[in-house]
Amino acid sequence: MTNEIMIAGFGGQGVMAIGKTLAEAGMKEGKDVSWLPSYGPEMRGGTANCCVVISSEPIICPIVLEPTELIAMNLPSLLKFEPTVVKDGVIFVNSSIITEKVQRSDVQAIYVPCLEIAQELGNMKVANMVMLGAYIQAMGNLGTGTIKEMLANMFTGPKAKLVDLNIEALRRGAACVQSPKGV
Repeated sequence: MTNEIMIAGFGGQGVMAIGKTLAEAGMKEGKDVSWLPSYGPEMRGGTANCCVVISSEPIICPIVLEPTELIAMNLPSLLKFEPTVVKDGVIFVNSSIITEKVQRSDVQAIYVPCLEIAQELGNMKVANMVMLGAYIQAMGNLGTGTIKEMLANMFTGPKAKLVDLNIEALRRGAACVQSPKGV
């Protein structure tokens, strides 16, 4: 099975962190992965997207032209990449700032109020982890335990207090999704 994921939004929304975390988790679980970032002319506030491929087979090309999944963190990203998602694909929408609905009827749309949840948790920087939790729950292609272990390894020393916050953000994002795809 191969997941070809496009993750897109404004710089500063944690788009690259979502992609890198997915790729590293896939690698940790023994899958073939690729992560290909793309930045606009500005870092914070400009456009940012990345292609992630997670596969049980060798990856021929890291460029994702027809994603099986799209994570749209802002409206310009949804408008730009929605048409490229394959039939029966899944589109994750940051419904906190995207008020428009997915226009296609041949894909599944999952709306995640990332910013509202992050605000409830007291830290707006975890909005991307909320979306990551929704993705992992919906797709069922990576283990939540792998992500939690990675967070514990990433946040050490004075930053160790951020582990529980990020795990709670993952949990809250997962709660936005009914069940894994195909279940």
